[in-house]
Amino acid sequence: MMPKEIIRKKVMELAREATEIAGVELFDVELLGQRGKMIVRVTIDNEQGIGIKDCERVSRQLEALLDVEDPIQGSYTLEVTTPGLDRPLRGISDFERFRGRLARVVTTERIDNQTFFVGRIKSVKGDIIVLELDNKEVEIPYKIVSKARLEIEF
Repeated sequence: MMPKEIIRKKVMELAREATEIAGVELFDVELLGQRGKMIVRVTIDNEQGIGIKDCERVSRQLEALLDVEDPIQGSYTLEVTTPGLDRPLRGISDFERFRGRLARVVTTERIDNQTFFVGRIKSVKGDIIVLELDNKEVEIPYKIVSKARLEIEF
């Protein structure tokens, strides 16, 4: 039996190949549950957004690759999904990409006596994220961001 991390790396390789063929980006691969009841969740993304057809294409392509390579012992369920409207922001490039959007940011160090911010991404200056909160701007060094995600706006 292979450890979960080795299986995840192999599935990640295959998912990368499937997403390249489908013309979308691989965002993440998660293995949930136990052997025999495992859920393989592949998250895909694209600048233009992801539709159901994209998920279907990646799913079909990845199923074929998984059948040939067979890295997972026992049965599993394959899920191909998107990061969602409240997607995590996982790098400085995500903050640049979603400039103007509302974000929730948690920091490891206090800024103005707080570690939790909800504001609009105004800009990125090198490795500093500028959030606009109500009537003020807060500069947050990316190195102290512990979690960040977009907020759903209606």
